[in-house]
Amino acid sequence: MDNRSHGPHLPKPQLGEPSDLSTLRMQPAQEDVLTLSETLDRLLARDTVQVELIPEKKGLFLKHVEYQVTSQHYKISVYRRYSDFDVFHEVLLQRYAYRMVPALPPKRMLKGVLTSVSEREFIEGRRRALARFINLVARHPFFSQDELVKTFLTFSGSDVQTKLRDTYKKTGDEFMTNRTATLAKEYLPTDIQAQFSSSRELIRNIHNSFHKLRDRAEKMAERSKENATDLLMFGRELSSLGSDASSIPSFASSQSTWGAMRQSLKSLSVEFAVLSDKAAQQGRREEDDVVEKLNVFLDLLQSYRDLCERHEKGVLHEHQRALHKYGVMKRQMMSATVQPKEQASVEQLESRIVQQENAIQTMELRNYFSLFCLHQETQLIFTYLPITSHILGAFVNSQVQGHREMGEVWNELQPKLGCLFSGNNGMKSAF
Repeated sequence: MDNRSHGPHLPKPQLGEPSDLSTLRMQPAQEDVLTLSETLDRLLARDTVQVELIPEKKGLFLKHVEYQVTSQHYKISVYRRYSDFDVFHEVLLQRYAYRMVPALPPKRMLKGVLTSVSEREFIEGRRRALARFINLVARHPFFSQDELVKTFLTFSGSDVQTKLRDTYKKTGDEFMTNRTATLAKEYLPTDIQAQFSSSRELIRNIHNSFHKLRDRAEKMAERSKENATDLLMFGRELSSLGSDASSIPSFASSQSTWGAMRQSLKSLSVEFAVLSDKAAQQGRREEDDVVEKLNVFLDLLQSYRDLCERHEKGVLHEHQRALHKYGVMKRQMMSATVQPKEQASVEQLESRIVQQENAIQTMELRNYFSLFCLHQETQLIFTYLPITSHILGAFVNSQVQGHREMGEVWNELQPKLGCLFSGNNGMKSAF
């Protein structure tokens, strides 16, 4: 049978030699493990964790505060005490010493420092700080899927602290489990130190600016609360003035109008109570929607600053100490070769030098891995920077809503003043 085609000739594919295919198969794909492909929206979508205060309980000797921690991702609620957060923070820092682990708020009020803050305000401030901490952790690209985080957010047994410590013992620190840890040097750009220095300076400036923004936002929220108090007291004074039933002297020229005005003044106190409530709501919006968002980013920026200090004071410092110790040993060895000593002591010194060389090699690998992680954590800071638009949006929306609601009440109040300015005492007359 003739299988030849009488149509147009098709191009013949060039298959090449089989040896070429095996060469291609042996070459690993060059993946970019250093660059984070994250967006702010994806980070925020990883999880939202609610931390709510539950009614105070009393232990055998001391009362303690307990929190209900609810993870949207795991769809479960667990109960945690501050000491549970403390142990979780401890093991998380041990596991991820080269990453941004946010700090915990203090356990107790500092004596003599926070004397103006009531215990209730302190506990609420601590609850907010714990919520910021766990949300930053649950949304971190390297923490979020870790067994430690899952244990803290889902384990409902009686001793979560032992469970957390056991979980850490099974895994160890990130350097021991990350497949790129010993190869970090190969992935780092040659100018990594210069990049780190310039990024650190830029982030330090951003940190300082956000501190000032947060301080101003706090003052605005505080003024809204003070405005609420002033409006309420203003209304109460009007009510007190209108409730005065003292008789008016016969020689008073305004005797006929003051009686009616007093009744009106008393009724106006209700409107000022509404205005006070609206101002208080405005203060809460500014605190919850603006100040709290600023605090989230500030907590992250502070954890970056802490990480940079850990890198310099920890890994680099230990490396320099190890090199110094190695130099001392080498000099001792050279001295031993010049001056005859016992063979056993020379062999012991040689063994110690080998051990020190291995330790230095490990420290060098850890130093490069620390820089590798720092580079990724720096990227994470810049990934979070668009939160600025979220904060500004929340600020503008809170002001628009607050002024609209207050304006509506003021507009409703204006016609009610007519009864106070009847006759020749009209509102438009000059004072």
